Amino acid sequence: MSDQDQSELRLMAARLRQEHEDYDVAINAMIKIGCDALRIQRMKKKKLVIKDKISKIEDQIIPDIIA
Repeated sequence: MSDQDQSELRLMAARLRQEHEDYDVAINAMIKIGCDALRIQRMKKKKLVIKDKISKIEDQIIPDIIA
């Protein structure tokens, strides 16, 4: 993998981490104001999808090496 590809993946992972954190803040705010449980659950599901994307990108950046 080239350095440029790796840099792009790192940047994408950083953006997704920020989005994941934003969802976390939004979910906590929704819980505080007593928002609908279904909306909160949907937000949590979206947050989990983002976390999965981050994991996949990190696996591409740092592949498992069997030694």
